[in-house]
Amino acid sequence: MKKDDFLSLLKAMNIDSNQIEKIALACGFLIRKSLVAPCDILYAICCQSTQGTVSFNDLAAKIDAESAVSVSRQAIGKKMNKQSCIDFLKKILSLVIMSKIDKEAIGSLRQGCKYKRILVQDSTIVGLPIRLFDVFSGVSNAHVSVCNARIQCVYDLISESFICFTIDPYSKNDLKAAPELCLEQGDLVIRDRGYLTCNEIERHLELGADCIFRHKHDMVFLDVQTDEKIDLLASLKTNKQLDLMVTLNDKNRTMVRIVAFPVSEEIANIRRMKAKKEKKKEPSKAYLELLSWSIFITTITLQEADYDFIFKAYSLRWRIEIIFKSWKSNMEFSKIHNVSKTQLSIILFARFIMIIICIQYIFSPARMIIIKHLEKFLSMLKVVRYLIKNPTKIISIVKELSNYKEKINYHLCALAKYCTYEKRYRKNFEQEIDYILTLG
Repeated sequence: MKKDDFLSLLKAMNIDSNQIEKIALACGFLIRKSLVAPCDILYAICCQSTQGTVSFNDLAAKIDAESAVSVSRQAIGKKMNKQSCIDFLKKILSLVIMSKIDKEAIGSLRQGCKYKRILVQDSTIVGLPIRLFDVFSGVSNAHVSVCNARIQCVYDLISESFICFTIDPYSKNDLKAAPELCLEQGDLVIRDRGYLTCNEIERHLELGADCIFRHKHDMVFLDVQTDEKIDLLASLKTNKQLDLMVTLNDKNRTMVRIVAFPVSEEIANIRRMKAKKEKKKEPSKAYLELLSWSIFITTITLQEADYDFIFKAYSLRWRIEIIFKSWKSNMEFSKIHNVSKTQLSIILFARFIMIIICIQYIFSPARMIIIKHLEKFLSMLKVVRYLIKNPTKIISIVKELSNYKEKINYHLCALAKYCTYEKRYRKNFEQEIDYILTLG
């Protein structure tokens, strides 16, 4: 991608070079006027970050090639080894997240859904150089040490936009990250069992938000009338499936709904095999038996939604798994060379910016337009791969989206040709999302 195209791309998001310069001055990244403008460095970092390893020499060469300004790798290294560079990229990332390209079709979906936001949250692990072990921790034994970071991501399915990213030490697990999610009244939050605590469920209810969690084996549920402990396994063996209100074994006796239904023997056996492999100690017999059911805990009452909605809504969590897969498959997230903590943060924040451009500014609006005109469904994985392999297409597609007037043009047709799902009888993921939003 050329520098002019990159700046045009930012301009489409209402971010111009003057604004970038003001942010750089406010962060201390730019102290006085320089031959190398902040937008030059931003362009070089963002473009190079998706190509794997990012060296100071590559960044200097990129700036020289596009801006005709000769700069040494030492000068770039000096700029990038400062906290002010991280602060600068964080501010740009916030602007990119908050900026919107008009999405009328998404607006109509929001009107048809009772929830203001449907948030999915999950984390992924990124391997790091061993020199960062003291900062990010990881896993070690007598023979080997491995350094990892944990990236938390929150994505809104209704606006099809990212809410936040965090780069945390490996030791900060999902349980510790759970209370940091900012909730609003009218939210539906979908998270895995790793985030589940009684306090989190209470927090949702207090703020007027709903949640769906996967069941955690060690949780205790009490009968609403008798306050006696419920034997979940015995109840499932008797009834095959459950949909009932229970109370948690907490101080306030918080009321929640349990929804459980059986899965095929094949799926149950795969789960058992995975559980035996992952657990540090042998799983209990009761735990292995419970894997024959999909069990969910939710604050949504039976009057508000049936069990089919709960199951289908939870399956939307797969969207964030697809996002992680697109990062690691197409955006070289696994390629991080022997960098410092500051350089690591810069590389990751630059990659986040490029992810948002690909997903939030191209995939989401293009998806709606292509459904409307061609009745085809874009695949996120295919779109991200196409854009990373053909970066010159990014600005062309964004311009078509910005100037869209009820007519689909060449670049969007090309996107539909190379990046849509093949026809099949079962619903693809994009169809499932639209269906659930309609039900909601």
